[in-house]
Amino acid sequence: MTLLTPVRAGVSLEALLTAKENRAARQADWLTHYHHPVISLTLVTPGAQKDSIRYRNTMGVALQACDQLLWQNHWPVLDRQVLWLPTGAEGLWCVDHAAAEIKAQCIELEQTHPLGRLWDFDVICPKNGQVGRQSLDLSTRRCLVCDEPAHGCARSRRHPMEEVVSRVETLIDGWFARD
Repeated sequence: MTLLTPVRAGVSLEALLTAKENRAARQADWLTHYHHPVISLTLVTPGAQKDSIRYRNTMGVALQACDQLLWQNHWPVLDRQVLWLPTGAEGLWCVDHAAAEIKAQCIELEQTHPLGRLWDFDVICPKNGQVGRQSLDLSTRRCLVCDEPAHGCARSRRHPMEEVVSRVETLIDGWFARD
């Protein structure tokens, strides 16, 4: 199922927090209903604008990459949902497979695909909760600008927002200009 909303300008912090709460509620509903791991995909979209043609195209590539990953590994998909929201696109899959292995493969996508740095795959296990990089002995994500740990740069606002957004746009434009 796919729900589509029109492309809009920036969104408020309140709208982002509400979207995050709604996403967590959908994830919890799926975990309760299916009793299998859930993949939740969002994009790294710095700044107030969370929905644009660039971001929609990037999400389309991410959705295709995840679908292909699941298909190649023959992992049964119990449900799939895509939401195109003003607060950013979201994808959900419920997969009948071990959460840790799903997370490891999703991290591989994030690290190897040219757009993967802009993808945020969360994997949630119905028994143990979210599977983090640390549980797989992997380092945290790196900053888009300076390659230091991303959470530190984001928290301290080390880089001007325009520079971070420009880096994201350069990654996206580079991918789509490759042909």
